[in-house]
Amino acid sequence: MSRVGKKVITIPAGVSVTVDDNNVVTVKGPKGELRRQFLPNMTISQEDGTLTVIRPDEERENRALHGLSRALLNNMVAGVSTGYEKRLEITGTGYRAELDGQNLRLSLGYSHDIIVMAPPGVKFTVENRGNTLIIASHNKELLGQIAADIRKFRPPEPYKGKGIRYSDEIIRRKAGKSKA
Repeated sequence: MSRVGKKVITIPAGVSVTVDDNNVVTVKGPKGELRRQFLPNMTISQEDGTLTVIRPDEERENRALHGLSRALLNNMVAGVSTGYEKRLEITGTGYRAELDGQNLRLSLGYSHDIIVMAPPGVKFTVENRGNTLIIASHNKELLGQIAADIRKFRPPEPYKGKGIRYSDEIIRRKAGKSKA
């Protein structure tokens, strides 16, 4: 059996979960609301404060989808109760981020500033004089995609380390040209 799929999801206080007949799960909590349709062959059962994902048989595809469905459901419950955040560090002379209302303005050495619109449910925060960007959301999937899109504007380069990187990312540095 799937080790991830077997785990039971505990529903925290203040979070409500509804599962309808089409396997559409709606999770509401203090941080927001998420809705996702799961595959019909996965059975999601809710009983006294816990959620369980049950697969129909031992086929290879169902075993793979068992753990995936449980992980997605757990991310939804954790997101609406505590939320998620990613930290990006901006390194380089003149590189910085600043808030423009709800949106984000990035100065990354191009001839123009890059403006990133904040989708609903995502909040940008800038710290450390524009060198640290914190992205917060209750939707883990959306949060990771926005962080990856922002990083793509100026990925970190290996010689000087300039660019946008995740705070826990390690950049392997290369030696520059050597005098012969």
